[in-house]
Amino acid sequence: MTRSTMPRLLPAPDGTSRPRLGYGADYNPEQWPREVWEEDVRLMREAGVNIVSLAIFSWARIQPSRDVWDFGWLDDAMDLLYAHGIAVDLATATASPPPWLTTAHPEILPVTANGETVWPGARQHWRPTSPVFREHALKLVTAMAERYADHPALVAWHISNELGCHNIYDYSDDAAAAFRDWLRARYGSLDGLNHAWGTAFWAQRYSGWDQILPPRLTTSYPNPTQQLDFKRFSSDALKEHLRAERDVLRRITPDVPITSNFLVTEGTGGMNYADWAGEVDFVSIDHYVEPGPQDRDELSFTANLTGGIAGGLPWFLMEHSTSAVNWQPVNLAKRTGDLARDSLLHVAHGADAVCFFQWRQSAAGAEKYHSAMVPHAGTDSAVFRAVTGLGRTLAALAPVAGAEREPAAAAVLFDWDSWWTSELDSHPTSLLRYRQEALDWYTALLDLGIRADVVTPDTDLDGYRMVVAPILHVVPQDLAKRLTRYAEAGGHLVTTYFSGVVDENDHVWLGGYPGALRDLLGIRIEEFAPLLAGAGVALDGGLTGTLWSDGITLTDPAAEVLAHYRSGDFAGLPAVTRRRTAAGSASYVSTRLGPAGLAGLLPRLLEPASVRSELPEAARGRVELAVRRSATDRYLFLVNRTDEPVPLAGLTGEVLTGDLGGGDGAADGRTLPPRGVTVLHAPGADTPA
Repeated sequence: MTRSTMPRLLPAPDGTSRPRLGYGADYNPEQWPREVWEEDVRLMREAGVNIVSLAIFSWARIQPSRDVWDFGWLDDAMDLLYAHGIAVDLATATASPPPWLTTAHPEILPVTANGETVWPGARQHWRPTSPVFREHALKLVTAMAERYADHPALVAWHISNELGCHNIYDYSDDAAAAFRDWLRARYGSLDGLNHAWGTAFWAQRYSGWDQILPPRLTTSYPNPTQQLDFKRFSSDALKEHLRAERDVLRRITPDVPITSNFLVTEGTGGMNYADWAGEVDFVSIDHYVEPGPQDRDELSFTANLTGGIAGGLPWFLMEHSTSAVNWQPVNLAKRTGDLARDSLLHVAHGADAVCFFQWRQSAAGAEKYHSAMVPHAGTDSAVFRAVTGLGRTLAALAPVAGAEREPAAAAVLFDWDSWWTSELDSHPTSLLRYRQEALDWYTALLDLGIRADVVTPDTDLDGYRMVVAPILHVVPQDLAKRLTRYAEAGGHLVTTYFSGVVDENDHVWLGGYPGALRDLLGIRIEEFAPLLAGAGVALDGGLTGTLWSDGITLTDPAAEVLAHYRSGDFAGLPAVTRRRTAAGSASYVSTRLGPAGLAGLLPRLLEPASVRSELPEAARGRVELAVRRSATDRYLFLVNRTDEPVPLAGLTGEVLTGDLGGGDGAADGRTLPPRGVTVLHAPGADTPA
């Protein structure tokens, strides 16, 4: 099995095996009387549903006590779905332990940094490193795999659910013991650990492994490298649990692909999914829009990053919402067109399946106000009409299934180590937000109509004419060499404040900032100069910087100034620089400019890289373009970012799907409606847009 192998969907209703996009939801039949199930499958067929995720939170129903198993209801559900041509992505059901298990073994419950036990009553109340939990979970996985190995509805395994969403950081004794083992494997000796952690500071030197603890509640700032390593360990601990379940499934059902739904968003940054992706057969994510000025750009950014994690291959949108969720401070319903646009924006960036939480809106429980494909109002509702409309659209997009991401000319580099480390405590500012800076650059590129990929540091960068690496704080020597080779060979690197500062152990690169990137950039900074909240500095061209500033000295004759500070302590000094290399360049932006400011600066950075918009001028900034391709075809997704109609004059191609006014099946001269999406088909995978 190779990574990113999408599940083998059941044959289409007419008996053919033609490609198609997956469409469905989490299905929880155990919440409803048996007579509702027949209506469910009838409505699924009406809506175009062809796959559902089943048994995600079913452990207590499947195994009501230690020695009692109840698979009858699940057998019936699997059989019913198959009879109606609906495939099953079957969960291992290990996401939340049943009450009998936590009562018998309270030692599986997580512990906070403050030493408080996290009690049952919600979900995911288990320690990733608990051997007791692991034993019972794998017993359940084995039983599930053996029972359903040959069931014709089974097309994929769904390991646990949103691993780490609520239990990423556990500070228990189990975690402490596992952390020590992880550290032994990483450093080999206490001397190696003491060097990496800089324990000469504050008399922290360790003389025995049993002295090492997770970064629990302390009197002051915990050791920063200890904090960073605990983040790495915690991600690895969950990855090891994923592997343990996966290995059972591969032993019993070697031909069934395996996935687990990742959470690639701001509030769930504890899991390094770039590292996890190779452990599954295809990448899946959950995503929920959080209302704000960049909400749909964030959706695009996350979907794009998922495509990067998946290596440009198709992936699976396991969950998103038809309308409002239940867990935000104010839960807004989606506007007309948002359900389709949100869904198709994921498809644009590589999703071969679009699924929701959940099929039928719950009548009870913590998520009863979370929207679903069948809402409380029933089928006579705007939501269900939008759901069935999307089903028809996805059916029309069947030719896209299997198409990969077409690489862009530009990329935004996203690094989990830099995310984790740049936001640690006892830093120059606590206001820095790594992911927000990366999103701002992405938004600015969209505002200019520039298509860009979001990639991780292990990506081969040679194919990109320009790479933006915002707040690339952690730069090991090998990465510094790779970036230098990239720029020397003709690539154009752009990085920002607080980049290149530390190595993989969070040790400062001495000699002046930006440390490991100092020679490549041709600049030197003696001291950080963060800005107070609400403060700003003026730059050339009417730009305003916030959050950060730097006193920059040019150290290489090949370095030039693209913008100066016009106010503040560094008035007259460089604010944005570029050093020309043998064939490329390396640029540095020393302050936060926000999306509008970056859009004003970017044309000067893009010019030497010859990166230009592929969109007609009237559509630039108003329409997002994403491209998928197969060996013979290109599919251009055009997504209206605005609430106004946008003309598509000058853009040609056969309209595969999309509500465009006028015209005869070609895009040129037609109009993309507000919040609308259209998909154009253009023969030739290598033909320029």
